[in-house]
Amino acid sequence: MSSLRRFWALAAVLLLALGAAALAGAIARQVMLARVETQGRQDLRLRQALLASEIARFRLLPRALADDRDLVAAAQTPAPAARAALNRKLEALAREFGAAAIYVIDRGGFAFGASNWRQAQSFIGRDYNFRPYFRQALQSGQAQQFALGTASHKAGLYLATRAAGGAAVVVVKLEFDGIESAWRAAPGITFVTDPQGVVLVASRPDWRFAATAPLAPPVRQAEQQSLGVPALPPPPFARPSAGLLVPVGTATPHLLVQSARDAAGWRLNLALPLAGTVDPAVRVAQGTTALIVLLLCAVAAALVERARQRRRRTAQLESAVAQATAELRSEIQERTAAEARAATLREGLRQANRLATLGQVTASVAHETAQPVAAIRNYAASAALLLDRGESAEARENLAAITRLADRIGAITQHLRGFARKGSRGESAIVLAEALDGARLILKEQLSRVSLALPPLDPALRVRAEKTRLEQVLVIILQNAIEALAGVPDAAITIAVAETPTTLDLTIADNGPGLDPEIAARLFTPFATSRPMGLGLGLVIAKDIVEEFSGSLVLVPSAQGAAFRVTLVRAA
Repeated sequence: MSSLRRFWALAAVLLLALGAAALAGAIARQVMLARVETQGRQDLRLRQALLASEIARFRLLPRALADDRDLVAAAQTPAPAARAALNRKLEALAREFGAAAIYVIDRGGFAFGASNWRQAQSFIGRDYNFRPYFRQALQSGQAQQFALGTASHKAGLYLATRAAGGAAVVVVKLEFDGIESAWRAAPGITFVTDPQGVVLVASRPDWRFAATAPLAPPVRQAEQQSLGVPALPPPPFARPSAGLLVPVGTATPHLLVQSARDAAGWRLNLALPLAGTVDPAVRVAQGTTALIVLLLCAVAAALVERARQRRRRTAQLESAVAQATAELRSEIQERTAAEARAATLREGLRQANRLATLGQVTASVAHETAQPVAAIRNYAASAALLLDRGESAEARENLAAITRLADRIGAITQHLRGFARKGSRGESAIVLAEALDGARLILKEQLSRVSLALPPLDPALRVRAEKTRLEQVLVIILQNAIEALAGVPDAAITIAVAETPTTLDLTIADNGPGLDPEIAARLFTPFATSRPMGLGLGLVIAKDIVEEFSGSLVLVPSAQGAAFRVTLVRAA
């Protein structure tokens, strides 16, 4: 690959990694925002429940005091004892419930009883006609207002209820210091806004009374008057997009989660920072995705390079295989030709062995045919004399005897011609007794010098072989035994037959001197012989022939002499 192609490939991989990282970051941001929003809404519901329960607890207090007898008595008569009893009761209730202040205002708008009656800034005697909650409570029976205290200068929620049959108004002031402190300890920024978006309660005190949205001048003026503040601070945060805010003085975006407005129009807001939650997850997703893409590209490049190397090696291997195949084909052809020549040589050796054996048995054949020929000559002469005398019946008997003697000579010569002919190499089911009879006929004269023990054979006992070649094997083994028995008194050859369901074992043993251990160890190797005139090929040829019949020829241990076992496959 050229340098330019490598450069563009690297640039494409980097662009792909950056694109995948950007996409993964966007997906991770959406997932994390949704997760943070879900968690934020759960936290918002808990904080909203805390706020609502706190307001509800104090909302019941002025209603319970509306018909209190001490309050009614103090409202009806300005007796010092009655109002002192009322003040002590309000002080005890404020301490018990944790209210910032509990006080009672008469119809003229002046407070005549208060829980802080002992303090220098007591509410007693103060004019509250300017407070909307006072006028609204006289008119409708109940009212509430969030405002800055004129005496305490602390913001709080004023809950007012008409009392003593309309002769007075009971007011409970609720300050949110405890709730704001709990919110500050929790994650995020929590704040409450009124219907105009002005912050009333907040975990950050500097946000209180800040307008979170632009207000028209009349609305702003009304808000300032209702809250009792000279001015509304500017928004404490920026809104870069919907659902996000950035507090003034920081660059950390916050996810804004808002509740629905309650009956008073208040809305609880929770701003959760994204820097410690969303941003790390986005960076991890981007880095991980970029790394995975780079790794995948590296693996893909490695696989491409590996495939290229494999193709190159495959081409080299194919070339080497083609060359090796050509050399192997040439070697196979040479080996086939050599095997064919070896087979021809082996068959020639077998034929030579048969002809050599045939030469050796010529004397016995001459002996076997000499007597029949002499008898034929005598029968023929006698038949001529009988014909001259007219004794045709006796002459016909002589001619029949001549025919029988001629058939005997023909059988002997026919068998010798078959033995001398090359084998057909075809296997068939042959009768074992016929093969043994043929070998005995060929070696009849030599066998006459030894004692031959042969058990009676079942004419139906057949083996898989070729008759002439099996006769050659038997002649080789028997002739070796006859030669080994030369000069041995009481020379004997024993033939034994053992049958199994699938094979037949033919054991030929003699009582001769046996084999020398050195010769026995390499008996079936070419040219291994103990006879001065022997070639050492007979048993090699016999073993090859038997193995071609799927059988075996082995030397077996014997107490005296030598014993050979021929194993043949039985035929059905």
